Amino acid sequence: MQNFVHLRIHSEFSITDGIIHIKDLVKQAKKDSMLAIALTDLNNMFALVKFYKNCRDNGIKPIIGAEINVIDIDNQSYRLILLAKNINGYRQLCELITKAYTENRVIDTPYVHENWLLNSPQNDLIVLSGFDNGDIGKLLLQGDISKAKDKSKLWQNAFSNNYYFELQRVNPDISNKLIPKFITISHDLAIPVVASHPIQFLHKSDFEAHEVRVCVANSQQLDDVKRLSCFSANQYFKTQAEMVELFKDIPSAVVNTIEIAKRCNVEIKLGQYFLPNFITQNNMPINEYLSYLANQGLENRLHELYDSQDEIDKNQDIYQKRLEIEIETINQMGFAGYFLIVADFINWAKKNNVPVGPGRGSGAGSLVAFALGITDIEPLRYGLLFERFLNPERVSMPDFDIDFCQEKRGLVIQYVQQKYGVDAVSQIATFGTMSSKAVIKDVGRVLGLPYGLCDSISKLILNTPAKSFGLL
Repeated sequence: MQNFVHLRIHSEFSITDGIIHIKDLVKQAKKDSMLAIALTDLNNMFALVKFYKNCRDNGIKPIIGAEINVIDIDNQSYRLILLAKNINGYRQLCELITKAYTENRVIDTPYVHENWLLNSPQNDLIVLSGFDNGDIGKLLLQGDISKAKDKSKLWQNAFSNNYYFELQRVNPDISNKLIPKFITISHDLAIPVVASHPIQFLHKSDFEAHEVRVCVANSQQLDDVKRLSCFSANQYFKTQAEMVELFKDIPSAVVNTIEIAKRCNVEIKLGQYFLPNFITQNNMPINEYLSYLANQGLENRLHELYDSQDEIDKNQDIYQKRLEIEIETINQMGFAGYFLIVADFINWAKKNNVPVGPGRGSGAGSLVAFALGITDIEPLRYGLLFERFLNPERVSMPDFDIDFCQEKRGLVIQYVQQKYGVDAVSQIATFGTMSSKAVIKDVGRVLGLPYGLCDSISKLILNTPAKSFGLL
């Protein structure tokens, strides 16, 4: 049987138009003996690590990519698929998406400017034309074949053999108009074609659930006659056999999915930590510098805790033993730099009138953190355990929960960027999930059910997230 590789998939991390869980996606691909699959969420790669690990664990090659919004010099927008050929391509894709979010966002939608791609071609990226949502497809639908051809030459000149015409057969009305035109230009310009299928959900029966998700995101009702659906029930995860049958008249488009999969080889190092360089005093080794500052800080803290030198002398051994054990553990695990960096910006904040919290979570159990000024809670007095925060038997990155004043925390971020470099600082996104009660109310609204009914059903759900209860 001829193989096929899906190169266009939206997961639940596409937020408004995908409902596929990563584990379910990989399970479905494995069930169909797929050699590789690509994840191309819209304007993001939030699912990358989860996708990469799940694929590798199941013997499937992960292809890293994203669907992006692009805007041209005439402010006309369209979409393309970008796939990373290697780790450099992955980094280029990260830079493009980041730049779109930070420099070219329109009403909260990030756009990659066309010139960023055409004028500075990323040789480690593969570009798929986007079919009817791409610039070439839109020109062909408008009947402007000459301009479509000229624009295709621009992409071909910029990306050479990394540019492909994407062909889809979701909507027969569109595909019957576009595919012959794409193939004609493909022959004229020697641009290869590749088959794809825009996947938003796993099974055909998931279509209604997907439409409900879209309506919740867009504050619409499912039965609203004015609502225009952008999706169809055909956008499920088709098998290899279904895709080969769908494009049996254009076998090269199927073969090219395999060729692209062969060309995409991203190796990501997981489980390694990369910290910015911390410059120590007199170029002292970083482990020694941590010990020096911690011992100095402990001496100052003991004078804050006790009123007399006699009391300090009486208790110092207890603190000193605990401090040495913690320093040894921190250095052994390679986290001296982390403690020094965190202490640096927290103490800068305190010196520059930025209110800082006393410390929360397991980090408050560290005497080294207390000595360095990271936390203001003395752990021995309250019986707090350092091992809950850092344990050699469970190697994971330490994580201090730090509260900065909401109005001034931007100053701390600026300080860190200036000292350690903009390329060494990033902010993370967090995803909130809806509670069962909220889901029932929102889905009920989308389905047009009475509010009273939805409210009464939601009240039957107990506030016990650790358990699930069936309703009879």
